[in-house]
Amino acid sequence: MTPADGAAAVEAYIARCAPEVQAVLRAVRQTVRHAAPQAEERISYQMPALFQHGAVVYYGAFKQHLGLYPPVVDEPALRERVARYAGPKGNLQFRYAEPLPLVLIADVVRARLAVNLAKAKPR
Repeated sequence: MTPADGAAAVEAYIARCAPEVQAVLRAVRQTVRHAAPQAEERISYQMPALFQHGAVVYYGAFKQHLGLYPPVVDEPALRERVARYAGPKGNLQFRYAEPLPLVLIADVVRARLAVNLAKAKPR
């Protein structure tokens, strides 16, 4: 899959959602792409995802919330900030009825990317 194919697949995913959810997904997409500008965008596990030296983040639309699936980050201050949004299995749930914390989402992505980049450095 080329980067263009991944972007087109993500756009198709967003287009299948209700208009109000599309706006949320586009805001999150812009945020995560800005936080990890060199990451590859694709569909994985049937939802949009970013990859750079492994999975950085997945996000998806659900009935009442946007789900964000960052692998666990061992950063206590960040864990404390996301605790309010914690869902089952380590995902984060942002209810559509509440303001979207885009700064927090960007911080999660940057933290995940930093972990991936540290693991990818030759020793």
